[in-house]
Amino acid sequence: MMNEKELDSLIKLLDDPDAEIFQHVEQKLITMGPEVITRLESVWEQSFDVVLQTRIENLIHKIQFEDVLQELELWKLSGSFDLLQGLIIINKYQYPDVDEQKIINQIEAIKRDAWLDMIYSMSAVEKVRLINNILYNTHGFSGNTSNYHDPQNSYIGQVLESRRGNPILLACIYSIVAQKLDIPIYGVNLPKHFILAYTEDHTPVEDKDGILFYINAFNRGQIFGRHDVVAFLKQLNLAPNDQFVLPCSNVDIITRVLRNLTTSYSQAGNSAKTEEINRMLELLG
Repeated sequence: MMNEKELDSLIKLLDDPDAEIFQHVEQKLITMGPEVITRLESVWEQSFDVVLQTRIENLIHKIQFEDVLQELELWKLSGSFDLLQGLIIINKYQYPDVDEQKIINQIEAIKRDAWLDMIYSMSAVEKVRLINNILYNTHGFSGNTSNYHDPQNSYIGQVLESRRGNPILLACIYSIVAQKLDIPIYGVNLPKHFILAYTEDHTPVEDKDGILFYINAFNRGQIFGRHDVVAFLKQLNLAPNDQFVLPCSNVDIITRVLRNLTTSYSQAGNSAKTEEINRMLELLG
């Protein structure tokens, strides 16, 4: 790590009119990672030069974005077991200063409320009714039907604050809470809608017989059967393929969250964010 003097010398070159020098300096600072952000913010605060301030803002964003890419790659390479961690990484893209522990605590609070009312002998349907009551009545979660394509619906920190989300984020919160309570509820990558499956146990489901029923987290935890899924697929002119009716992986879930974001940002005409999200999608393969 270079010392403060060297760092300051580099930062001073950020307002150099020579594009080649600026790009070289910018690249060097990016490779130094998040450690330099505090110093860059300090220089930004002391500067009255609009060009320098803009360059520092862009540079900080690039450093933070590279950090998100690295975290996402590490999450995937380490087995992508923790869905919540994957969602927090996506959240960091838009909110780099997010308090991770606050998000974890908010999920734990929902889980605790459900756990306090849970009885071991409850049936699968009774357990779902309990989670529904905690999630939708006690905590007030609901689908954001009035602003469905708002990118905020895809960031877990925002959804936990506003209690409004799209089908996949509500389903993620639902399944994370359920699994923390040892209830086998997993995401299903249904086209045009993301749903949940209540399975017989925690082992990977090989076929449809391992699924007790499905849950629509966007519609207050409504329970429905496989015939409803088949009917929905028929409306879309799709055959009931296993990938549409069986639980999917955490990588599939995060990929779908990112695809929702590309749709939101491209509809809003934000090509820079669309390109960055596409880079994240490429990384997940």
